[in-house]
Amino acid sequence: MEATTTESPPDLSDNINNGTSDESSPKTILQASTSEQTPLDETTEPYHPPPTVEGAAPAPMKKRRRRKKQFPEMVSSEASLNGVRVLRPHNTKSSVYTEKLVDAIIQLQTSETSSLSRNRRRKVADLDKEVDVEALIAMSVGFPLDSLTEEEIEANVVPSLGGIHQSNYIVVRNHILSSWRSNVSVWITRDQVLESIRSEHRDLVDSAYSFLLEHGYINFGLAPPIKEAKLRSPLGVEKANVVIVGAGLAGLVAARQLIFLGFKVVLLEGRTRPGGRVRTKKMNGGNGEVAAADLGGSVLTGINGNPLGVLARQLGFPLHKVRDICPLYLPDGRGVNPDIDSKVEVSFNKLLDRVCKLRHVMLEEVKSVDVSLGTALEAFRSVYKVAEDAQEQMLLNWHLANLEYANASLMSDLSMAYWDQDDPYEMGGDHCFIPGGNERFVRALAEDLPIFYNRTVESIRYGVDGVLVYAGGQEFRGDMVLCTVPLGVLKRGSIEFVPDLPKRKKDAIDRIGFGLLNKVAMLFPYDFWGGEIDTFGHLTQDPRMRGEFFLFYSYSAVSGGPLLVALVAGEAAIKFETVSPAESVERVMDILRGIFNPKGIEVPDPLQVICTRWGKDRFTHGSYSYVKIGSSGDDYDILAESIGDGRIFFAGEATNKQYPATMHGAFLSGMREAANILREAKRRSLVSSNVINKVNEGSKTLDALFEAPDLKFGSFSVLFDPSTNDLESNALLQVEFGEQLDSCYLCLYGLIKRKQAIELSEVEGDYNRMRMLNRDLQVRLVGRKSLSGDLETLLTCIKSAKTSNLTAQINGSSISALAIR
Repeated sequence: MEATTTESPPDLSDNINNGTSDESSPKTILQASTSEQTPLDETTEPYHPPPTVEGAAPAPMKKRRRRKKQFPEMVSSEASLNGVRVLRPHNTKSSVYTEKLVDAIIQLQTSETSSLSRNRRRKVADLDKEVDVEALIAMSVGFPLDSLTEEEIEANVVPSLGGIHQSNYIVVRNHILSSWRSNVSVWITRDQVLESIRSEHRDLVDSAYSFLLEHGYINFGLAPPIKEAKLRSPLGVEKANVVIVGAGLAGLVAARQLIFLGFKVVLLEGRTRPGGRVRTKKMNGGNGEVAAADLGGSVLTGINGNPLGVLARQLGFPLHKVRDICPLYLPDGRGVNPDIDSKVEVSFNKLLDRVCKLRHVMLEEVKSVDVSLGTALEAFRSVYKVAEDAQEQMLLNWHLANLEYANASLMSDLSMAYWDQDDPYEMGGDHCFIPGGNERFVRALAEDLPIFYNRTVESIRYGVDGVLVYAGGQEFRGDMVLCTVPLGVLKRGSIEFVPDLPKRKKDAIDRIGFGLLNKVAMLFPYDFWGGEIDTFGHLTQDPRMRGEFFLFYSYSAVSGGPLLVALVAGEAAIKFETVSPAESVERVMDILRGIFNPKGIEVPDPLQVICTRWGKDRFTHGSYSYVKIGSSGDDYDILAESIGDGRIFFAGEATNKQYPATMHGAFLSGMREAANILREAKRRSLVSSNVINKVNEGSKTLDALFEAPDLKFGSFSVLFDPSTNDLESNALLQVEFGEQLDSCYLCLYGLIKRKQAIELSEVEGDYNRMRMLNRDLQVRLVGRKSLSGDLETLLTCIKSAKTSNLTAQINGSSISALAIR
């Protein structure tokens, strides 16, 4: 679900989100290097102007979103050291891998000889070029040039940070990654990697290969050899049971990776289909015309390093580049004056440039300041008197609508400080369509997975003993849960978490924005708009409705039929869901006829129309995330954090700080959490026996106390404070969930008043009791390890009293309880 906007401002080099660190230099990878790196070529097609309409020249090329790229562009060694960036480089050829290449690099890097012969200098230059190419490939996937990622640091891939060992590891890691990327349809083995590296460097290969494999950077996807391996548990050993909530891209990818890593997995999906916000609908005109319409995620935004691009190669799906030509039309159907168009585009870029400079200064001086991007742009527009006549205003509003589309947000809600915080990580390369729709990916990923449909999750309960998920009248038990539901569902509180989500996570959920984009997909008897373009735009006079059908996508080349999709963004997208589909279709047809009829082109009635309502979809409550005023990229990281001591994990585009609001962002988040779940499983298995015994001893003591509770009703048990009969005194509540789980019940605990416990016991049924506990009494249930100070104090008091005279105390408590009742 990505947008198409204009070129970047002429110079944004002072933007806080722009540029590459002075410390990033390939010389830390190859100390013997004496040559600059060969820059990466960004493949582009020559500009072909569309047919001129009524003397109007075509509008400038419009691209997805205002971006200040960092990856995968190349920075030369010398330029990096001097803080100079090389933009839009050219003429890089694909690498050719030779045996012993990395071994030779490492040998040269660790050599104590300071002088090199002329031949050796040439050899070093060749190796340096090869390493540069491999570094570029690694950068396109998201790895930094000469440092480790946070994931690598957490995985302890090197014994110590910095130094020659880390540099050598990076070279080996990049070589493995590049080797697999050269042929993504085969499974690369550790032994194959060792063929090009001497045996004394086996530790580097072991570390890099294990990291890349477990984190899904190599050997992922749906090529037959890889798919077969992914559905096979290694050595037949099952590590743990994982319940995945949601069968969108994140859930499907995580499930496949977890099964490969040895986990037992089940997916719960509320819909009757997989895919979530990736939805391809087959449209049928009734006269033989059919088309596949992507109603949700539709564009692969950048093909370089994109995992969906890898899937397309493996499955043999062709890619259709979204052509940059995008003519714009006035409300009366006339083409936009090219001089005015260029003038407003330049002015709009300068406005964004001014805002970038302003926010840089503001964030340096006042760290917490933030205003809306719309407010800042309007302030500069007014000061510099930009777009003062009617046509200029409409053009400026078109650009603003395009930004609202890219961010699924109103300009008035978008953070000036951090709205483009993900720009440095953007995937490079062309933006592409998949012929037949993106649901082809979904169907392939979902094949053979244990997915339960029509299972809307109502509650997730977790504690020291495991997790219980209630969905569709059933309960699913496991060791861990991966929650992949959209941010809109979390904002609505549609899923009950017991214990409740930590305040830190709830606050992040509130701060991050979740916006709206809608579409009108129209299947026509024939293509009346012409096949030379993939997009064209429409301007409106009402600034509040600037996002109404402002951009049209032609899917004729990829859908199988004459399909046109109109986008509705910003405030118009919200209003769109309050208007009848018939009224919306009438409005969009008026626009199309206003553009084409004056040119003598008849616009036929559509054969079939579909209007989306993503805001009213109870499984999404919106389209995709954005950085709202007061939020930042850190909130995406907070949303991604696990809770419950490694019981509950979160994935989805809104948990991916680097690639939010994208299909590949959801994909990569699923891979990320599969690796996190594996790390947590390893951590649990490495807990020392004395710690396990200590935990078990504490649990056994607690279990022994509840063998003779003061009150028991249904799944609820209560221990009173033995030192008093006061109705306002504290009591310890235990709630058992589900059937026995690995020889023990899943139990949660809470602190309530004695009076409340007695009132709770008089309520009929565990469901009503739990509802009263949560809504009326607002008692927070926790696991054994999370007992608070008051609970521990009460528990100590109970244990002390029962230890001194256990039998008498149990009888006394029972008598007291009966007397009170």
